Amino acid sequence: MPIRLKKLIGMLLIVSLVVIYALVATTIATYRLSDQPWYVHLLYFFFSGLLWVVPAMLIIRWMAGPRAPAEDGEL
Repeated sequence: MPIRLKKLIGMLLIVSLVVIYALVATTIATYRLSDQPWYVHLLYFFFSGLLWVVPAMLIIRWMAGPRAPAEDGEL
């Protein structure tokens, strides 16, 4: 697959991931955290704010493609 096509698909996947994830996380917070103390809100938004990075990282790794083999003497 050409690298430009992979990057286009990856970009569309990441944008979709962020939008859908934000809507789901906000919906869960609205319905489940309405009567919780402030520190529960803080922990929820801290962890939910970091959790989207994992699938985004996998998409970016896929977009980058396989690594080129290292030549002699290179690290």
